[in-house]
Amino acid sequence: MVQNNSLSTHKLPFQQLAQVPFTQVFIEDKFWSARMKALQKTTLKACLTQCEQTGRISNFAKAAGLMDGEFEGIFYNDSDVYKVLEGIAYSLMNEPDAELEAEADKVIDFIAAAQEEDGYLQTYFTLAEPDKKWTDMNKHEEYCAGHLIEAAIAYYQATGKRKLLDAAIKLADHIDALFGPNKRHWVSGHQEIELALVKLYLETKEERYWKLAYWFLEERGHGHGVGYSWDRADWGAAYSQDHLPVREMSTVTGHAVRAVYMYAGMTDVAALTGDEGYLGALDRLWDNVVNKNMYITGGIGPSKDNEGFTSDYDLPNQSAYCETCASVAMILWNHRMNLLHGDSKYADIVEREMYNGALAGVSLSGDKFFYVNPLETDGSHHRVEWYNCSCCPTQIARFIPSIGNYVYAVNERQIVINQYIAGIGSLQVGNEGVTLKQETNFPWDGTVTIRVEESGETPYDLLLRIPSWCKNFTLKVDGEAQTHPSMHNGYVKLCRAWKAGMEIELVLEMPVQKVYAHPLVIENTGKVALQRGPIVYCIEEMDNAAAYEQTIVSPHTRFQAVFEPNLLEGVVTLYAVGGSPTDTFQAIPYYTWDNRDSGKMRVWLPEAKVEAALYEIQ
Repeated sequence: MVQNNSLSTHKLPFQQLAQVPFTQVFIEDKFWSARMKALQKTTLKACLTQCEQTGRISNFAKAAGLMDGEFEGIFYNDSDVYKVLEGIAYSLMNEPDAELEAEADKVIDFIAAAQEEDGYLQTYFTLAEPDKKWTDMNKHEEYCAGHLIEAAIAYYQATGKRKLLDAAIKLADHIDALFGPNKRHWVSGHQEIELALVKLYLETKEERYWKLAYWFLEERGHGHGVGYSWDRADWGAAYSQDHLPVREMSTVTGHAVRAVYMYAGMTDVAALTGDEGYLGALDRLWDNVVNKNMYITGGIGPSKDNEGFTSDYDLPNQSAYCETCASVAMILWNHRMNLLHGDSKYADIVEREMYNGALAGVSLSGDKFFYVNPLETDGSHHRVEWYNCSCCPTQIARFIPSIGNYVYAVNERQIVINQYIAGIGSLQVGNEGVTLKQETNFPWDGTVTIRVEESGETPYDLLLRIPSWCKNFTLKVDGEAQTHPSMHNGYVKLCRAWKAGMEIELVLEMPVQKVYAHPLVIENTGKVALQRGPIVYCIEEMDNAAAYEQTIVSPHTRFQAVFEPNLLEGVVTLYAVGGSPTDTFQAIPYYTWDNRDSGKMRVWLPEAKVEAALYEIQ
């Protein structure tokens, strides 16, 4: 395994915190290790096989003239191949696999061969409509380019091989030659190129790449958009977030994944430039998404029609769209916002998405997927092996092996612990190396032990996130209780001259909590949801067949949380005991539903008596 220097910790000029890449985080966590193993052994290979069987890979061979035939599939299918390669790259960094790497190399050979002389690379247009390149802004040319760039950087960092990176640079240069100041106007119909160009700048140090990303963002809201989505009266410019200049935006609109990818790109640009207009818009948009347009699972985008947003507080349960890609996009954006502002509320959202909205997108076996993630079903909604539009399976394939990205962040004199995942972090504070080891059975247990394995001589702060769901916690340093710890932006702040062998014990209380929706979410009036720690729960018909339709939560309902090692690969189940069969039921983690027999499911349960409401994230 090659670890490229670009993987080292870096802080952009206007970030409060620097990212610690997952290559510096060795995960030894019961919960996430199982998911990563399923990803490497099953998910990646399943996605690669599907890309072969559906013609996604052979499209490159055809475009290269290596085989005969017409383009197969949908015009943006190249992007699925790129995302699988990105997932393979991350997986190789975690655990080398010569066979998997060899398969990836074969695919990369086809991709490089398919690239045209001027750098253009999208097999649909090369094979099907060569005279219509760069004419429809919603045909995903720059979207596919963005995913190629991300995959290429990851594969170079994992293996040291430049073939894919050289192709990505050549394509980026082609795009840079066409678009920018005093060149052609262009509004990306499906955002992704923006954050990818910033990544390419960080890899190559070529400033023109991030400046092109900035330019793409600045193009929005000025009437330049042309393409099929702009032509639809019910969608228009707002569908692709082209209705206003980005710095004037306050309310989320349109396609959810496109929106949040754009916000992630805006955050990158703000971190580089300190643009006050972007900073203000990002804060307004975050507030609008999280407090008025997000489900309790972290899902966003209630509408099937536009795969996105409708109006504030419109959060139906059974028809909820909540695309898996959108939950992963929320992680990408909120992680960047955490680095930008140094506030734990963004890491809270990352956690909510990780354990609920995103993780529900893949089966425990790793080979079946959700595109849509409702909060209530009639028994007809199930994971499947693939979709014609398979952005979500490949999104999961690249997300899970990069999970270590979200554990730590640092600055000159601080280490921030954002996620409680067992393993070892090799960090750097100033010029000194620090090694921390986490031990925990999170998310089932709130006890976290953090041991300093290696440290320098200079004092520094350790900041431990206290999740928003945690109302009470205890803290000890080397066995000594910390009764009045200092708090900063949602973190406990501990300052010491840390020495090897010192140990912190944090105990986050995890009672079962009743969560109520905002009163303007009409569909959830008189209903309650259940959460324990970061895990949102649901009930399935198969566990509650006798009284599923009549199940309620009453003032008499009491909950017992029981870890069951043989159920759903080991989960904490909630057993509710009340005064009648209707308020006696069993609930399982939402991310595990539809992994057994088929049946009905719901998250929000009727409450027999409305008690004093604690309004939390919907």
